[in-house]
Amino acid sequence: QVQLVESGGGLVQPGGPLRLSCLASGIVFRVYSMGWYRQVPGKQRELVATITGGGSTSCADSVKGRFTISRDNAKNTVYLQMNGLKPEDTAIYYCNAGFVRSIYWGQGTQVTVSS
Repeated sequence: QVQLVESGGGLVQPGGPLRLSCLASGIVFRVYSMGWYRQVPGKQRELVATITGGGSTSCADSVKGRFTISRDNAKNTVYLQMNGLKPEDTAIYYCNAGFVRSIYWGQGTQVTVSS
C-alpha cells in the first residue's frame, strides 16, 4: 500500500520559515519524481516545486528564491524548505509522487501565514 504522509505544516508569521516533510512508503522512492503542490479553497491545485529521482529541481516563479525542495532517498523523504513566507503562501500543501503512469498524493498539510 502506497502512503505519502506530510508533516510540518502550521501557523507562521510573515517572513518566517517552515519546513515540510513527506515520508513515502510502498514505492521504490529513488525512481520517483516528487513534488509539492498547494491549493486554496475555490482555486486549482498549483505546482510549487518538483525534484526528479536524479535530484534535478524546478519551482514555480512565485516561490523562486524562497522555497527549496530536496530529498533524502535513504529516508524515503522529500522536503520543502520555505523561507520568507507571505500571507499568499497560505494553502494546503500536498506531496506528490510520480513514475511513468503511477501517481500518488498525500492527504495534505495546512500552512497558514498570518500575524
